[in-house]
Amino acid sequence: MVIIARGDEIRHFMVRPWMLALVGSVCAAIAVGYLLATTYLVLRDDLIGATIARQARMQQAYEDRISALRAQVDRITSRQLLDQQLMETKVSELLERQSQLYLRHGRLRPILERAEGDMAAPAPQPSASEPDHRADAATPAPVKAAAATSLPAMAFWHTRNTASNAMTAADKADHLFLTINQSLQKIESEQIDRIASLAEDADRQTDTIAQALEDVGMRIELEGEESTTGIGGPYIPADDTTMFETRVRELDEALGRLESAKLAANTMPIHSPARGFSISSPFGVRRDPLIGRPAMHAGMDFRAPSGSTVRAAGAGTVVRAGWNGGYGRMVEIDHGDGLTTRYAHMSQISVKVGDQLARGDLVGKVGTSGRSTGPHLHYEVRRNNTAIDPMRFIKAGRKIANII
Repeated sequence: MVIIARGDEIRHFMVRPWMLALVGSVCAAIAVGYLLATTYLVLRDDLIGATIARQARMQQAYEDRISALRAQVDRITSRQLLDQQLMETKVSELLERQSQLYLRHGRLRPILERAEGDMAAPAPQPSASEPDHRADAATPAPVKAAAATSLPAMAFWHTRNTASNAMTAADKADHLFLTINQSLQKIESEQIDRIASLAEDADRQTDTIAQALEDVGMRIELEGEESTTGIGGPYIPADDTTMFETRVRELDEALGRLESAKLAANTMPIHSPARGFSISSPFGVRRDPLIGRPAMHAGMDFRAPSGSTVRAAGAGTVVRAGWNGGYGRMVEIDHGDGLTTRYAHMSQISVKVGDQLARGDLVGKVGTSGRSTGPHLHYEVRRNNTAIDPMRFIKAGRKIANII
């Protein structure tokens, strides 16, 4: 029981057990709630701080990762730029070399065309009974090879990719450029070698012609002929351009000498005036066919039927054309340097004095005019009006027939 007194007034009421339990429960609940609230307020700052710290660490990690990726991108971009610059440089070098090959081709074209004409196989000489149909000369193999290698089609680059799958694009590009560069170097080297080979062939043909003419006592002066004595100087290695220009100049000079030798050879009477017919009487002492006594035969006779064609043994100028005593109808051609040829006993003369004849041009037709026992061609070669054995000249012409 609870008694409350205030002055004269007294109050009392009974406190039952359930009421006490209820009040105790409420007090306990309030105490527990207070403790929980206090604990939350105390721990909240720590939890928030930990969360903020964790977020800061995550943000820092993300920023570090982004920086690393940005640096990697920068490295890749820089490498790509370097690769692109390197590729552009190599492409520029290849284009420059290809441009040089084009220029070389333009430089070589006229020389190769000249070589095709100078070093072509000669057309067959017409027979005594056939007209002079001259076939086009065939181009020799060295000229064809040089022309083929000098074309820009040398840029038909055939490359094989031997790199493994692990090679990067830049490595594959480097391998491709290296292969193409080696191909261009090989083409340039072969081009220079072909030019040198052509020059050697031209010099060899020139020497053959000069030697054949010297065998018959005719010395020729060749264009661009140089002495090989008294030479020297410091050693300076030559680059490809200098080597190319040197080889082209040597080929040009060799072709000039060959042209001079051919011109001289075609002027000299080193060909048969009655090709295809046998010799009935050689040069020298023989029994005279009319009186039977020993006599000097100043020329050689070709056994040919009447009407057969007679052709100039070399280029020259007609100085006589008409009747000449025992020669009958005779033509005399001046070949220069005191060298002349005579064609006698003809039935018909097809030229006149002053005519300029080339080798193989028609002179007349075989006959039996003058001091003759039958149809034949009497042919003489004279130097300073002294008779020389024509067979020496004909043999020299046979040696170089496939050149001139």
